Amino acid sequence: MLSGRERLILFVLLGAGFMLSVDFSILNVALPEVGAGVGLDVTGLPWITSAYALPAAGFTLLFGRMADLFGRRRLFLAAMVLLAASSLLGGFATNPQTLLAARVLQGFATAMTIPAAMSLLTTTFAEGSTRARILGLNGALLSGGFTFGALVGGTLVSVWSWRAAFFVNVPVAVAILLLTPFLISESRVPDRARLDVPGAVTVTGGLLAVLYGIIEKHLLWGAAGVLLLVAFWMIELRSPAPLAPVRILKLPTVKWGNYAGLVIFLMEPAMIFLMTLYLQKTLGFSALTTGLVFGVPGLAAVAAGVLAGRSIGRFGSRRMLTVGVLVQGLATLPLVFLGTDRSALAILVPALFIGFFGHVTAIVAYTVTGTSGLPNEQQGLATGLTSMTQQVAITVGIPILSAVAATQSVELTGIRLALSVNVAVTLVSAFLIWSGLRPRDERRAATAAAPRLERVS
Repeated sequence: MLSGRERLILFVLLGAGFMLSVDFSILNVALPEVGAGVGLDVTGLPWITSAYALPAAGFTLLFGRMADLFGRRRLFLAAMVLLAASSLLGGFATNPQTLLAARVLQGFATAMTIPAAMSLLTTTFAEGSTRARILGLNGALLSGGFTFGALVGGTLVSVWSWRAAFFVNVPVAVAILLLTPFLISESRVPDRARLDVPGAVTVTGGLLAVLYGIIEKHLLWGAAGVLLLVAFWMIELRSPAPLAPVRILKLPTVKWGNYAGLVIFLMEPAMIFLMTLYLQKTLGFSALTTGLVFGVPGLAAVAAGVLAGRSIGRFGSRRMLTVGVLVQGLATLPLVFLGTDRSALAILVPALFIGFFGHVTAIVAYTVTGTSGLPNEQQGLATGLTSMTQQVAITVGIPILSAVAATQSVELTGIRLALSVNVAVTLVSAFLIWSGLRPRDERRAATAAAPRLERVS
């Protein structure tokens, strides 16, 4: 049983994540109104999202490690201050420049908040069934936040204005700022803490360049980003105090947990985007109806988070992660065969229910997996990696599968092709994850058995 103080800590840390997910969802609904409000034309609308996504993905690993080195509570409080200030700036914006600057600052605030809050969670609650249940609750609240934001976003924006999508953050951030110092102690900072500046510069610059290259379909930027990431790896091999020690990156739980997270978040948001196009352009539904089609099955995701946390304690994260990824992929398979008749909803809605359930189960399991087996002093790095994986995948998944769909001249044919790629990658990845996370003794046994099998054959 959790104490009263531990429940309040959960309220603060999980509340911060819930707020960010609600705000992200509300702003997506309000994009056209936001653009019109500051004079940003339709071609510039994607940059309202990209201006946020680039720093949110590019700086998460850096801030995760900074949380370990300089104090997790300190970084968390600084993130709340920056979030409140940037939300006020965005809410009062009257031109595109101010609005996009606010979105960049919100991206930085997110890159600071997520690893700091997650590492505070994983160091407050020891590895095991309790932590798994708490991370399950976190997954449920994040999913609930996206669903809640999608369902109420249109109403909120229509009753007040698009500015409410920014202002809603401020009172929540202020409340967290007031409560946190009384509830959460500062993490212990290692002696002679030092930041790996060359590693920080190369990994951040590399991620930003790769993401920008994918978003803008600019090959040279992408190639430059890859070279910087190679340089980062070489620096980490030689650095006396690396930003991300290579031995940690090679741990099966870290390596395969983050690979799973990459696949989970590459494929599911892209599927939702493709189905949004299908519902509105192929079937002719309104934006409100589309929101309901996704919002109602989204309720399954809330239950999945709670159940996943309990199931991981019983069956293990490896099994639940593989099952979650499999369910996500198999639930997408029927969508490949949807036609142009509105009766397709009879297949789409149940598939979304099942797919969202698997998706959130996989999210909880990959978070537990990616943060397991590491000491408390490296939890900022571990949660920074899992958060970075999530942000990067969300940022690039839609452009990549949209490019696949664009190879076909008929829109529905392109959507089917992109969904087929989605299913194939997800199902193959489920097998790789199951194999990669095998306990060491099983891997040794399989390796030892291989020569015997060759002799028998």
